[in-house]
Amino acid sequence: MAPEKRKDLYMKTLKLLVFLFVAAFAGSTVALAGDSNKTTLKLYEKTSVEGKSLEPGDYKVTWEGSGPTVQVTIQQGKQTVATFQAHVTEQAVRNTGDAYGSATEGDGSRSLTAIYPGGKRIALEVSQQGSASAAK
Repeated sequence: MAPEKRKDLYMKTLKLLVFLFVAAFAGSTVALAGDSNKTTLKLYEKTSVEGKSLEPGDYKVTWEGSGPTVQVTIQQGKQTVATFQAHVTEQAVRNTGDAYGSATEGDGSRSLTAIYPGGKRIALEVSQQGSASAAK
């Protein structure tokens, strides 16, 4: 192969690789931007968290932080109704839909124990401190 053709082939290959790298990077950036820390929560029964009582209904849940402990905010409409810390745990499979876990306290009331955001492989487990104050 002539040196000029070899150089031309090398330049075309290099341009293609650079294009593919840039396209892959741009695609991953868009995917990360769409992966937000929010979900919805539909409570079917009166449930408490951090000593605050939440009536049955629809809520918006957001969380901040990247470590194992995050700050969770629950809103109904534009009003914040609860803020607490939760521990993020990885699940074996993606949650098929938004869900939550609760426990029955000694007095018969329910307390929130976990939130399972739909489509994600995580659970937001209410911290032990939160459960203890909710039981009081």
